[in-house]
Amino acid sequence: MPYILPADPAQRSDAISIARVICILGVVYVHAWTGRNGVELEGLRGSPQEIFRWILMEAMGRSAVPLLGLISGWLVAGSSRTRNWTSHVARKMRTIAVPMILWNAIGIAIVSGAALTFSLQAPTPQSWGWVAQEIFILSRNPDINVQMPFLRDLFLCMLLAPLFVRLPTAALLILAVIAGVCHILGLGPPVLMRASILFFFLIGVVAQRAGVADRIAALPFWLSALPYAVLMPLRLLLALHVGRDPGHDLVQTVDLIARVAAALFFWRLSLWLAVRPLGSALLRIEPYAFFLFCAHLIFIWLAGPLVGTLTGPLGSPLYPLYLLLQPLLILIPVIALATLLRRTMPPVATLLSGGRLVRV
Repeated sequence: MPYILPADPAQRSDAISIARVICILGVVYVHAWTGRNGVELEGLRGSPQEIFRWILMEAMGRSAVPLLGLISGWLVAGSSRTRNWTSHVARKMRTIAVPMILWNAIGIAIVSGAALTFSLQAPTPQSWGWVAQEIFILSRNPDINVQMPFLRDLFLCMLLAPLFVRLPTAALLILAVIAGVCHILGLGPPVLMRASILFFFLIGVVAQRAGVADRIAALPFWLSALPYAVLMPLRLLLALHVGRDPGHDLVQTVDLIARVAAALFFWRLSLWLAVRPLGSALLRIEPYAFFLFCAHLIFIWLAGPLVGTLTGPLGSPLYPLYLLLQPLLILIPVIALATLLRRTMPPVATLLSGGRLVRV
């Protein structure tokens, strides 16, 4: 069954849910356990396994994440509730900020607790300032839940969303260009940890006004995939020969363009999956996707080294299989934990999932 224009609202809603699942499963690859420190990873640079890991990180992780920001902007632009600042911010506090703070506190309690009790190689509290930074992400990226700057910056975007939806499109495009330049130049902290999140959020608002979602649905699948297929190998070549450090302007410019191409591809892929059996399976996972996003680093800190004793670290013969399966290996216990909390402590499950587990 092909995707038919004009877009059916139910199919579009399913595509959004599927995109969230794909993106968040991909995020796990970005933070996957390697069993190597920074020096050892640099020594393995260019090896087949390290290139395989890099491709999974970029193709399924960092390249998918922009679509999450774009979808957020698209949704707030299409919602009449966004214009009421008080209720909008209160809602985003419940669904984004409060879960982020709670999961960060849980991360310190569990991960740092395991480090102090069982000699796990993980960050431990150094001061009350360190604790405050880990929980609230005040001015730097956290050491434990390194995925949370996305939620932190997304919440800041949401605070300004009632203003954004009132601005003319030209002004939004100017702001998006400024955010894109900041990404390329490495600017943003401590206001925004990742300026690219604002860039894609604003592009999402513009895309909603221009009906871009339906326009992409009309594209042949191969055409939507072509920019992504061209730019990702280029991004890999630059990473190998120029460097992966975020300070290199050429790498960051290609990186931003590649992320735009990735958002286009993953959205078209989600539309394609929305009317296929695999899409139905992904939709059943979607209520747990936010829980997975918030919890997966804690599972990686704790369980990664345990499973790694069986497969070995990056460079070992069995490691590629472990790397490939890590999203699934984490998804299963996350769903089990979320289900247990929903059945035994519904208020806790509601808080930690931002209300999303209520839909299960």
